[in-house]
Amino acid sequence: MIRNIVFDVGGVLVRLHYQPFIRYLGEAGIDMSNLPAWLSTVDLEGHERGEISGQELLSRIAAMAARPLDPADLTARWLQMFERWDEMFTLATGLMDEYRVYLLSNVGDLHWAHLDERYGIDSLVHGALASFRVGAIKPSALIYRRTEAMFGLDPAATVFIDDLPQNVAGARGCGWQAIQHSDARATRDQLRAMGVRLPAVFGSER
Repeated sequence: MIRNIVFDVGGVLVRLHYQPFIRYLGEAGIDMSNLPAWLSTVDLEGHERGEISGQELLSRIAAMAARPLDPADLTARWLQMFERWDEMFTLATGLMDEYRVYLLSNVGDLHWAHLDERYGIDSLVHGALASFRVGAIKPSALIYRRTEAMFGLDPAATVFIDDLPQNVAGARGCGWQAIQHSDARATRDQLRAMGVRLPAVFGSER
């Protein structure tokens, strides 16, 4: 029986629109033709583990540009890639009456502070674990185990919702149930199939 429901943030509670930021950097002369290699070069994963601050990450990016980048403009563009996914916010908060609901996100300090200021993400549900605070990122087993320890989760009674297949696989490898999210209605259907009682606002769906 499911007792705990854990939501990813980026790609689940908020839609990600990162293409404008990539275009902006490309126009500044930064070669991002091999995006995975570029992300490794700037060490995005280290940033999300809390090893590199957001300002340090942006300084590394700015140093790659062929022309000077205004620090304030760069920071603003870094933060302007999120859009609230209303259906998913309604789902997450509506489940709190009958389930323990948590957030688990690969995220750095600047993005988390921005999301909290704009959407109250840090106190939206019963608890939140941001990767930069614990030094581990999905899909490493370490972050799922730290989530279990922090919130007292029984893996077999926990379902995780994430948009990335590797993170879903990581949760399942730790004994959690998991849903790969792409569509809000499909995610609700999968929760129902697991026996989860959805908020009344979704009760008319069949």
